[in-house]
Parts: sequence; C-alpha cells; structure tokens
Amino acid sequence: MKYSLHFVSTFLVCFLLFNGNLYSLKGLSKNIQQTERMARELNATNTKANKIDHSQWDNLLQKHVDENGLVDYKRFANDKLLLNNYLIMLSKNEPTENWSLEEVLAYYINLYNAATVKLIVENYPVKSIKDISRPWTKNRILIGNREISLDEIEHGILRKMDEPRIHFALNCASISCPKLLNQAFTASKINKQLDQAAEDFINGDKNHVSPSNPLLSPIFDWYKKDFKVNGKTDVIAFINQYSNIEIHPQAKISYLKYDWNLNEKGK
Repeated sequence: MKYSLHFVSTFLVCFLLFNGNLYSLKGLSKNIQQTERMARELNATNTKANKIDHSQWDNLLQKHVDENGLVDYKRFANDKLLLNNYLIMLSKNEPTENWSLEEVLAYYINLYNAATVKLIVENYPVKSIKDISRPWTKNRILIGNREISLDEIEHGILRKMDEPRIHFALNCASISCPKLLNQAFTASKINKQLDQAAEDFINGDKNHVSPSNPLLSPIFDWYKKDFKVNGKTDVIAFINQYSNIEIHPQAKISYLKYDWNLNEKGK
C-alpha cells in the first residue's frame, strides 16, 4: 500500500504555521469548525489551483537535468538569472496558514533543490558539494526578510511535517543522493511524484535490495526514525511498500558507502 498524504492528522493540516524558523502547532482548541472545514478542503477530490507557479523551475530542470537526475551545471550557469528570478519569486511568496499541505511540500522541496543547484553553479567547478564551505549550515537562502540554511529547510521544516518520502525528493548534488527530478514538484501531482521518487530510489542502483542481506543507502540509517509504518519505526516494512523485492522482516541490513562526488552530467 502506497504512502498517502491523507494520513496526516486533521489538526496538523490546519495548524502547521510557519513561525520564525519552523512549523509549530498552535491553538488546537481555538476553532474546531475551522479545523473541520480546512480538513475537508485538503481532502477534497478537486485540488485547488497552486498558490505558486513553479513553471520557471520546471523549464530549467527539463533543460539541464537528464532522466537519470544528472545535471549539466556548466550550461545551467548560463541560466543563472532565470534561476535567481525563481528563487526571488519564492522568497516573496512564503507559505501561510492558508496553504494546503501539498502546496507547502512542493514549495520547500523545490526551494531546497533550486538553492542547492544555485550553490553549485556559484562555486563551479567543484568536485563535491562538500568542497564548499558550510554548504548546509550557512544562512544563504532568502525567505521574506530573513535568510535560512538548507539544513533549516530539511530538518527544521520538512522533517517536522512527518513525510518520510521527502528523503527521496531532496537532492544534495551528489552521486549517491536520490536523483534530481527533471520536473518541478507541484501540489496537484506531489503525492504521485513522491511515490515515484521512493520507487525509483529504492529499486535503483543506490540500494541493493535482497531478501536476506540488503545493502541500503546510508539515508535509511541517518534518518531511520523517520521511516515509520503504522506509527512505528520500521525501515524494512517501509521499504517493502515500494521495493520490487521483499526484504525479510528479520534481515540484517548493511549500508553502502556514500558517494559525495558531484552529480554532474557527462562525468
């Protein structure tokens, strides 16, 4: 059974408000009627129009990223102005409490990936993102009138949303990362996109899945507590939702070495 965004509790959907550096739950008992109304809106069959138009980012991805997620950073630099314009647009349109969960997820996943590409382009040529000083912890991403870091987006916002599939959508510009999707995430498609990202990553060459001795990406070790099934941490059960090969529940997991070399096209 595929992971669904609709597992999120009604109160979480309605009271995830961006406050300072991260989302927090507020006023659970203030307005039950508003809670029910917003929950119905989130679960409605007909998805409302996206709050943000991600077509600028979508066009850049289709132009410079191949189907395997490899990036032509050298040519991407020629479109640096377009990339900056997209990031400026995001900066001026940060999420509010009126946004749906899908819209918020699409916004921050695209922001993270676009900011990562910009970081590489600005420091190109580099062999690895780790060659750049403080790539994840330095505040360099403008949101409204403040600057935040890549770590803040990933750990302070997205991981707080209890959506483990983000780990297959965020790209850290490295060979062992989940591939950079060559299309933008959008609210109307994000559930399908996240499922596909999970399937591609788990069944691809970043993991060697077998029934008894699976060799997995370190991502499943680093973020082990995020991978839950029925409310309990269970990496194997989570993987089995997407894997073409079922792992035995008692299998011994080993982890592959992470390749931090740049995910560059033609290398």
